[in-house]
Amino acid sequence: MKKITAGAPESRSADVAFSNLEALRKLFPDAFVEGKLDLEALGQLVGHCVAPGEEKYGLGWHGKKNARQLALAPSTGTLRPCPEQSLDWERTQNLMIEGDNLEVLKLLQKSYAGKVTLIYIDPPYNTGNDFVYPDDYHDNIKNYLSVTGQVDVAGRKLSTNTEASGRFHTDWLNLMYPRLKLARSLLAPDGFIVISIDDVELGNLRIVCDEIFGGENFIGPVVRNTNSSKNQSQFLSVSHDYALFYARDIEALGAKAQACGPWEVRKNNLDAFLKQLDQLRAAGLSPEEMTEELKELVKRPRFIDFVNYWNFDDHPERGVYRKGDLGGVKNGNMTPLMNPLTGKPDPVPPGGFRFDSKKLAELIADGRVHFHTDGSLPTIKRYLKENLTSRPKSIMSDDQRPDHGLLKRYSVPFDNPKQLAFMERIVGIADKDALVLDFFAGSGTTGHAVMQLNAQDGGKRRFILVQLPEPTEAKDFEHLAQMTERRLAKASEEIRNAAPLNRSIDLGFRVFKLDSSNIRAWEPVREALGQTLLENLEHIKSGRAEQDLLYELLLKLGLDLCVPIEKKPIAGKTVHSIGAGVLFACLGDKVAVKDAEPLALGIAEWRDALAPAGESTCVFRDSAFANDVAKTNLTAVLEQHGIAKVRSI
Repeated sequence: MKKITAGAPESRSADVAFSNLEALRKLFPDAFVEGKLDLEALGQLVGHCVAPGEEKYGLGWHGKKNARQLALAPSTGTLRPCPEQSLDWERTQNLMIEGDNLEVLKLLQKSYAGKVTLIYIDPPYNTGNDFVYPDDYHDNIKNYLSVTGQVDVAGRKLSTNTEASGRFHTDWLNLMYPRLKLARSLLAPDGFIVISIDDVELGNLRIVCDEIFGGENFIGPVVRNTNSSKNQSQFLSVSHDYALFYARDIEALGAKAQACGPWEVRKNNLDAFLKQLDQLRAAGLSPEEMTEELKELVKRPRFIDFVNYWNFDDHPERGVYRKGDLGGVKNGNMTPLMNPLTGKPDPVPPGGFRFDSKKLAELIADGRVHFHTDGSLPTIKRYLKENLTSRPKSIMSDDQRPDHGLLKRYSVPFDNPKQLAFMERIVGIADKDALVLDFFAGSGTTGHAVMQLNAQDGGKRRFILVQLPEPTEAKDFEHLAQMTERRLAKASEEIRNAAPLNRSIDLGFRVFKLDSSNIRAWEPVREALGQTLLENLEHIKSGRAEQDLLYELLLKLGLDLCVPIEKKPIAGKTVHSIGAGVLFACLGDKVAVKDAEPLALGIAEWRDALAPAGESTCVFRDSAFANDVAKTNLTAVLEQHGIAKVRSI
């Protein structure tokens, strides 16, 4: 029985550097000498593709090397479950994680690498305010506990970006670089990432993302109208920010679009525009007056998607339409159409009509062709109700006032939340079963958008939110992550009340907290060596529950944190089956010699009944065994019944 110690690979997050080396070893085995990579040999193997030493395009800054090392260094932390803070723990597939997102991203690697459809982040803009993400290469878990007030370290500086250095691009780049490196590996091959940013770091972010994701995977930028005016500015009143879109692999994303169709989202501010139409109809205006009102309405920036939708139809139930081209083809139908308004044939579009005469007759009979009296070409009617979606626009505009009102209603004192309408549009681009990650969760708008969209279209989207529990002075909240959880709970309640009969929507979330590993590491204290020896007789830290150990196993062995878990008593012990028999865990104490055989036989019988597709792993609490005989007997019986991977923790 192999023991999982604090230094074992099973007790750490994925070793990204080792994985990279193994990938290179498979591609270029002759670039390795005595197990180490020979950079000169590798350069010779790839020939002219090697960039020159100093004169190369890129972005360099002080600390970039350490930032890269931060991304590569495995984490020894864990995520401890908090069912009491969660909503619908037993059923939900959503995650809300309190912790430093750098460490959390490392811990998610084994379970979620290559599985995330969409990553959206709204990181801190470099405005001169403090960052509360001070990374410590040597012990980031201890550093995190200090920053969030979970351990008392007198005089600890809570920021790396003071007012004096707030505009230093270096600090911001050192914050973002390792997190983006880790984020990329979580994306599915056809996944994509969206990053909100303002113009202070836009240029640097673009270069860094080109380096991490590859410039060829840049999809494009979105300019987002924030509807905020800064009249105190001496020159320009900046009222926009940006969102950069990058694919993990643009070819894989393109192949998906070919197979499943291009990106489609609801038109910008659709609900607000439809509401305006209803108000115009209710005002008792004539068709001509409504048309003139609409022509003015669609000039507003927020209604840019509806610029030409100002024609009211003779069929009121069809609503407004825009005029579309009936031509635009080569070698089309050259038969003229008789104009019913003038009694004369209309001119034929250059190249001819795109439809044959029979189809045109059907369209005319259905009232779907717009004729003019001034000799203009006939056009087809494109009704708004039949064209509610479009390609995502590179310019987006949303009113933030409803979001401030929403958070006020939820009693969440969070400044500048991301617009829910904007996030619904971004999340709506992805599949209906997408896994969505936001590791700068803020007030939780991304999670809210996922639940709202699922309620609207019956989707099965899931979210993983990560938020630093940054201390706050806000009333009723000790830290920021509590605001995130409050909003998610309130949004869940509101959506549920709006659709009380639809119980299939996942409106819950599991809360986890970042902490040091449950496995005790050997950290001798010279002044109290005897006490340290006594404490290390127990391999598990005091105060850690069986559930803490169980979920650390899931993380470190690469299983989903929402994987189904069953439990049953066997030989007087509680045994957990995770993932339908992929993993069995018995983490209670006191396994005597007489218990070993019946316990092993019961687990083997359960494994046979579940019939997992792959090999099963069994994990036991090392200190539970009465002696080595009990451990040896149990291991031997399990191996006799085909369970060879037996571990202790």
